[in-house]
Amino acid sequence: MDFDMKKMIMDDLERFLQRKEFYRRVGKAWKRGYLLYGPPGTGKSSLIAAMANYLKFDVYDLELSNLLGNNDLRHILIATENKSILVVEDIDCCIELQDRLSRARAANPDFLIAGYEQQKQYHITLSGLLNFIDGLWSSCGDERIIIFTTNHKERLDPALLRPGRMDMHINMSHCTPSGFKMLASNYLGIAEHPLFVEIEKLIATAKVTPADVAEQLMRNEAPEFALSGLIEFLESKKRANDGSEAKEAEERAVQAEKKVLEISEE
Repeated sequence: MDFDMKKMIMDDLERFLQRKEFYRRVGKAWKRGYLLYGPPGTGKSSLIAAMANYLKFDVYDLELSNLLGNNDLRHILIATENKSILVVEDIDCCIELQDRLSRARAANPDFLIAGYEQQKQYHITLSGLLNFIDGLWSSCGDERIIIFTTNHKERLDPALLRPGRMDMHINMSHCTPSGFKMLASNYLGIAEHPLFVEIEKLIATAKVTPADVAEQLMRNEAPEFALSGLIEFLESKKRANDGSEAKEAEERAVQAEKKVLEISEE
């Protein structure tokens, strides 16, 4: 993660901790919501662990597919302690599954019987989730943080994303040059190296995750060998990306040509 992003998150968490009287004065629950979004392997789970360590909060990992209904969300809120982080990972998958089941019920009157065993596991609704975040029961307890993670932010209902529910949206992107430098410092104990210039150029175009880079750096404790291996990996990824983009461009050109032929035939 970039230093500026890390500092912004830490400042936001610190501000949250210091504003107990503010929340009481304005009549709001002392809680804050974070949405972590981006490709797999970009460090969403690691960031949650870092936030918990920084705040010294307990973490509750909520598996919505194991809950029988919206009432279970209410019970969770009552049962969790103050100074806690409630995490729902891959929130888009949970909502998508419920939507698919709802459409299936509408299309098939017998679905209640045929799919009962599957249905009874997935009764969490969007309305129930919204109430969980900022409804009446969300006011139970203090110093709570709610975190949703997703690989596909665009699939989420806008109602989930508004301030007061998800107050801060954090884009966990592909590895950046500054992110690489932090990883090199953590894994190799170095702040500079002659190979950094070449690596930073490749990082900008290779589209790799921090997890990819960390895996390469862990393969050798000697900086020279670790960084050389990383360069080979990045060059390979860049070639693969360039080939994929060229193939997609070719397919688009073929489709465009087909459309032109169809129009001319009409």
